[in-house]
Amino acid sequence: MSGKRIVVLTGMSGGGKSTAVRALEDAGYFCVDNLPVVLVPKLLELVGQGPRERIALVMDAREGTYLKDAPVVLDEARRAGHEVSVLFLDASDDALLRRFSETRRRHPLAPDSTAAEGIRKERQLLRDLREVADQVVDTSGLTVHDLKRLVQGRYSPAESHGPTLNVLSFGFRYGLPTQADLVLDVRFLPNPYFVPELKALTGEDARVSSWVLEREETQAFLEKLVDLCRFLFPRYQREGKAYLTVALGCTGGKHRSVTLANELTRRLASDGMKLPPAWHRDIEKE
Repeated sequence: MSGKRIVVLTGMSGGGKSTAVRALEDAGYFCVDNLPVVLVPKLLELVGQGPRERIALVMDAREGTYLKDAPVVLDEARRAGHEVSVLFLDASDDALLRRFSETRRRHPLAPDSTAAEGIRKERQLLRDLREVADQVVDTSGLTVHDLKRLVQGRYSPAESHGPTLNVLSFGFRYGLPTQADLVLDVRFLPNPYFVPELKALTGEDARVSSWVLEREETQAFLEKLVDLCRFLFPRYQREGKAYLTVALGCTGGKHRSVTLANELTRRLASDGMKLPPAWHRDIEKE
């Protein structure tokens, strides 16, 4: 049986699994939703000799008592030569309650009770899967477009010879990105927000990016950051880390962080690293 790339998508109801599985389908994955855990070995046997190299499996609270077998089944798949990664989509209780209220859905674990009680039960039921997850993503502050971009960036069908790298920009006023592994504060740089002709623009505009990048301290910072990345990434790879997110933050996430995220992505790509375009989390926020 040839080894397959398997993404196990799990997490809280309302956490964004439907959006994520559609993103994986768009990325060329053969997706199976709500397959009982005990049938995973049979599925892998059936597709083992076929042409499909990428498979996504959705496992969640609908599995019920089968969930306790999930960690063992996943370990067996790895021993059989498959590349298995587990993505757990979470969100704050407040965000989950708001989503259930907006969609008027009942929580699957509390059809005759409150959504809050269902969330409590689900967190307990999914505890073991969360502990074995390679990546836990908090979707509380993400739009469906953000989540789709994140999933496709991490599970691109392109061959990877190291950690899957993502660079994002953000604004500190909107909170730290919970999925970031490295967070760098670029608020030490002069702010284009206070330049009247640049205030309404973003770091995607050549006038803003030129204004930021022409400064000596910007170039010195980027050189040191690229050197840091060159030093760290092989070591993350050696330790088996599959995903790495570098986040650059300024005050509002529109000017300095956007410019530097784009430039860091460009420089790392010129080093031969394969990575998606920088993700600008807060560029459209007021």
